[in-house]
This record gives sequence, C-alpha cells and structure tokens, in this order.
Amino acid sequence: MYQASNQTNNPNFIRNVKDKVAKYGVTAGGVMVLVALLLIFFYLLYVVQPIFDGVSIKHKLDISVEQPNKTLALGLDDHVETAYRFTDDAQLTYFQLKGANAGQPISQFQIKLDAPAVAFTPSMAHLNQYAFITQKHQLVVASPKFELGFANNERQITPQVSYPLTPSGLSLSSNSIIEKFAFAIDSADQKGGVLYQNSQGEINFVRLDAEVNWMTDETQWIQSQTKLPVVAGQVDYLLLTADVSRAFVIQQGQLFVFNTRNPDDVSLVSKSQVVDYGTEVTAAALLGGANSILIADDSANVSQWFEVNGEKGRRFEKIRSFDTEQVHTEIYPEYFRRSFVSIAKNGELEVFYTTSQAELFTGHITQGKIDTLAIAPRADAYILQSNKTLQVFNVQNEHPEVTWSALWQEVWYEGYSEPDYVWQSTSASDDFESKFSLVPITFGTIKAAFYAMLFSVPIALSAAIYTAYFMPAKIRTLVKPTVEIMEALPTVILGFLAGLWLAPLIETHLAALLVLVILLPLCILAVAFAWHNLPKACLSKLPVGWDSIILIPVIILLAWGCLAISPWLNDVFFDGDVRLFITDDLGISFDQRNSLVVGIAMGFAVIPTIFSIAEDAVFSVPKHLSQGSLALGASQWQTLVRVVLLTASPGIFSAVMMGLGRAVGETMIVLMATGNTPIMDWSIFQGMRTLSANIAVEMPESEVGSTHYRILFLAAFVLFIFTFIFNTIAEFVRQRLRDKYSSL
Repeated sequence: MYQASNQTNNPNFIRNVKDKVAKYGVTAGGVMVLVALLLIFFYLLYVVQPIFDGVSIKHKLDISVEQPNKTLALGLDDHVETAYRFTDDAQLTYFQLKGANAGQPISQFQIKLDAPAVAFTPSMAHLNQYAFITQKHQLVVASPKFELGFANNERQITPQVSYPLTPSGLSLSSNSIIEKFAFAIDSADQKGGVLYQNSQGEINFVRLDAEVNWMTDETQWIQSQTKLPVVAGQVDYLLLTADVSRAFVIQQGQLFVFNTRNPDDVSLVSKSQVVDYGTEVTAAALLGGANSILIADDSANVSQWFEVNGEKGRRFEKIRSFDTEQVHTEIYPEYFRRSFVSIAKNGELEVFYTTSQAELFTGHITQGKIDTLAIAPRADAYILQSNKTLQVFNVQNEHPEVTWSALWQEVWYEGYSEPDYVWQSTSASDDFESKFSLVPITFGTIKAAFYAMLFSVPIALSAAIYTAYFMPAKIRTLVKPTVEIMEALPTVILGFLAGLWLAPLIETHLAALLVLVILLPLCILAVAFAWHNLPKACLSKLPVGWDSIILIPVIILLAWGCLAISPWLNDVFFDGDVRLFITDDLGISFDQRNSLVVGIAMGFAVIPTIFSIAEDAVFSVPKHLSQGSLALGASQWQTLVRVVLLTASPGIFSAVMMGLGRAVGETMIVLMATGNTPIMDWSIFQGMRTLSANIAVEMPESEVGSTHYRILFLAAFVLFIFTFIFNTIAEFVRQRLRDKYSSL
C-alpha cells in the first residue's frame, strides 16, 4: 500500500500519465478531424453521384387492344395512373394503370365529326391537344383532361375531354381535301393557328382569334387566312409553334421558316438546306420550348437547328448532330426539357439530350416494331404500341442535362450566337433551359482570390517582417495583438461596408485612388529618406520606434489630400466623370461593385491571417543565427535577406497559402461587394460570382433533389477539392523548404 501510494505521488509518474493523456487526446482529435473531412467528402459524393446516372427503362404493364382501329396517338397523365388512346374512328379511350383493374378501359369518348377524318395530328407535347380534319374541312380539336376529386378519403381521377375551340369544331376555307396540317391553340391568350396543305398543293396559314359575344357570352373564333409565299408543291412536314409565331415547312430537304405573328404580313424568315442533296427527311419535330427543330434523315443522322443572329442576319443554322446506326422514322420530344426519343425502323429506341449532345440510352425495350409512342408529362414513363399491345414503361432520367461537357466545356444554347460558358439556373419563362456551366463561377473564385492576394500579400508580409525584425519589442506587443484582433471582425461587416460605402466611394474618387496608388510609395520613401538624414542629435532625442508611427499621420494626410483634389482631377483629365470616360472613351465596362472593391475588402480580411503566421515565422528564427551574421560583418538587410527570410521561408509560404485558402472560401464579402454576375473577364472593373457565394445565394431557392440542388453540392465539392489541393501544395512546399534550410 505504501509503495502504491508513493508511486502515485511521484512527480515523474504524474508527468508520464499527463503525457500519455495528451498524446492520445491529440491523436484522437486528429483522427476525428480526418474522419470528419472524409465524411464531408463522401457525403458530397453521395449527393452529387445521381446526376451522372444513366437512363433506366423498366417494363411496367401490358394492355391488349384487339380492336381493328388504328392507333393515332397515345398519352399519359401526370401521375402515370391513366393512359389514353386516339383511334382512327375518332374515339378517345382511357385505361387504368394502377390497382386491381390495371390495363382495363375505364371510359370512352366519341369525337363528333361531320364526315370521315382525312387527317390527324397532335400539337406540341406540352399543349396536350389533338386535332382531326374531315373531308368537309371541319377542324375538331380535343384535349384529354383529368378531373381530380376525393371520395371516402381517397383521391380519384375522372377522365374528361375538352374542346379548346368548340365541340363542333371550325370549318376551314379550303378548295380541296386537306392532306397535311399543323395547329396550336393558346387557350390563355385566346388565339390559335392552323397551317395546312390541300390536295392542290396550296399551303395556307389560318390565324384564329377568340371574341366573346357580349350578348350571348359565347366565344366566337375569327379566322384570318393567308397563303404562304415562296413554297409551292407537295411538302413533307408542316410544324407550328405553340405561340403561333413561327411556321416551319420542310420540302425536298429544305427548311422554310415563316414569321406568322401578323396574319396579314406572313414573311419568310429563313431558308436552309437541312439535309444533303439526294437525302430524304424521315422525321421532324419541334423541341420543347419551340426554339429548335429536330430533323432525321435516311442517312442515319438526327440534327438540331435553331435561329442564330449571324453576319447575314437571323437565320436557322445546324447546331449539332446525333449520329446513329439506324434510320429513325419518328421523333418524340419531351414536354419541357430538351430531351427527345427517336425510333428506328427496326424498333430500336434512343434517348438524347440536345444541349449536351449526349446519347443517354440506346437499345430495344420491346420486341418488334414500335408503331407509336408517347412520353409522360414528367418524363418518368413511356407508353407505346407494338403490334396489338400497349406497353407502359417506368423511366428514370432525372438529370439528362448534366454531362462533363455541359459542366466544363463551351455549350451552344438556344438564342446564343456562339458556344459559351454560362451559369443561369433560373428564369421567369416556362420554356427556359437551365444552364449549369461551373466554369464562370470557378473562374470568379480564382479571380476574387487573385485580386485579394495581390492586395494583401505585399502589405501583410512587409508588415510581418518589419514587426518581427525591426520593430522595438514594446511597440510590437501593441501592434501584433491589434492586427490579430482584426481577424475576428465578422466578414459580413466588411462585405456590408465594401458594398454600401467603399464601392460608391471608389466610383466617385477613382482618379484620386489612382493618384494615391502612385504617390503613397513615393511619399513613404521620402519620409524614410528624410528620417534617415536627420541629425543624430535629433534622432537620439526621439523615442525608439517613432520612425514607423510617424508614417500614420503622413498616410492619412496624403489620402485626405487625394480625395480633396478628386473633383479637380475629374474635371481636368476625365471631363467630369471617370466612369463615363472608362465606359465611353476606353470602351471598358464598369460595374460599381467590381474586382477592385473585392480585392481591397477581402484583402483586409486576409491580411491578419497572413500577417500573424508570417510574423511568428520570422520572429521564431533563432537569435543566434541573426546575431552570428551581424557579428561576421553582415548588415541588417543582408542578415534579413540571406539568413532570416530563408530560415522563415516555410512559415512564410504557409502563411501565404493559408491566406489563399481563406480567400478562396470567402463568402460574405464577395456576396455583398460584387454584382454576383457569373462572367469570365479579368477586368478589375468587372464583377464576378464565386463558388461559395453562388451556393449561399441559390441553395435556399433550389428544390431538394433537383438537378440544381445537386449541382450546387457539386460546386461545394469543387470548392472542397480546391482547398485540399492548395493545402497539399502548401504542405509539400513547406516541407521542401524546411528540409533545405533547416541546416542554417
């Protein structure tokens, strides 16, 4: 008992216990940090990984249709609970897809026609409209509808059919039987249009405008008919946009585009040869949004065309092509996205996404030829007919727009004159296509960090070297803590001051700032020269360290003087306004919240980090090294450059890299002090958008699990990789410097 008590009270024993506790505690803490980093890394990968998944198509249900009538069109409701089928006897049949009665018809509607139908066509997919034209030129438009109700606390869907025009249709003025036509009815704007060709080869455009009879409260459709110019003879395809602003005619491999906004002035917009001579067009369709047209030909090629503003004016040009092994005879665009499904003669099905030029799926999903196909409104299911069977397939294709090329390469978007790097995730229009290039915001991150380091590194390192090597100890004890306290200043305050005070100040006094940048070093050198040449009697009477303190009022007075003469500089050299001079005379774009403001504001946030680490590194150089150098006859500057800085170089480099990591990850300053414009321009007068600011701005608005949401996580992953690379390089270089100069 005595020995155990004596061993417990032994100071060496207690010290060993504390050492082991500290050792294992530090080790456990380090391991936990690594585990936390790995968990963040893998969680980011877990969220990001689904955007790179391929298309999955799985069979769900077969429906036998033994009727002799030909299927004209198929469709699905939003929830893939009900399907419908149009047949050539003008019948609309609905089928149940869920529950015990899956595959059974649940209701049937007869479309009333005044004569047998001679032509049938669907509208653009998102309009969900289908039209018949009879021998007597009657146009009847039907739209499947699904009435939602609740009975016994269960949701029930009741199929209906609506008529965007009238149940009895409209009579078109045609001299002969209509063979081909295209149409669109905009119920919200009460307008529509029909583009048709009759058996005599005439091509006419009919504009439909709704008027409400104030006496009967009935809607009457007024027709304005115009014969299309330029085109004559039988055509292959007729297409009409949903807003009735463009009509497309394909004839013998040529694409004619007409402006149909004004029915009294229908004009040719563009004429293009869309396939090689001797090649026939086998399919054509308008892509979602109606800005692009897809054309397939008998050389196993599918191409996308849209309007481009070039040297010869606005014209439709071939933007990209999709090479296939089979000739495709049908093209089915999705409702809203820029994806489409094409069907080959041998029944092969292919899924493409146009903007990224990606082939998402190729293969046979059913045996035999596919007669017709339809895509669900949410693109999560297909329904097709093969032989006498309707087949329903579940589709997993949530993120078709995301490919490596779309994220990191130039992409030619609809409406753009050339390929470009674009980040634009949201818009007010329904036909908008999200643009998710990470290049502009990655560029913005590098640009912001570059200007911040350009401002902060010279100031921070100079201040650290002077404070650690030249400054008297008494003043150093005041300066170092003061600068380090600056690091605790919330960056949101710096961003607030930069955006609301500094940015307008720089814009107004830009000339003064330019003069200040030139005069400040000269003034400091002049004061240093004057101080150095003071009589020794005067220097001996002044307190030690005043050589640095005296610069404070000098710098303040110089800055005040430059701001005071700023109006005079503007009037004399820049006609009263520096900003107008830069934008009008120099042709340089100028944003009030620009890279200059960010560099200064973020530089002040980075300076304390670099200063503190670099100052500790310089101050920690063993005194016997500098004293030995001085004893051997070297001057203070020689000792600083050849001994102190070389020995402290690992720590100085680590300080710079830590500052760079801080600048790369900064959020609030760049969020509040820039225009948050995702552009790629090195101009100091232009703004930028960084990865971190982009995440902060858009994450609250993104839908959980959406493509936008996951790409924001991908941006966070890229930022994580950036900091990891910078830290790895910093550690590698620091170790090399440490090994090289540790022998000093």
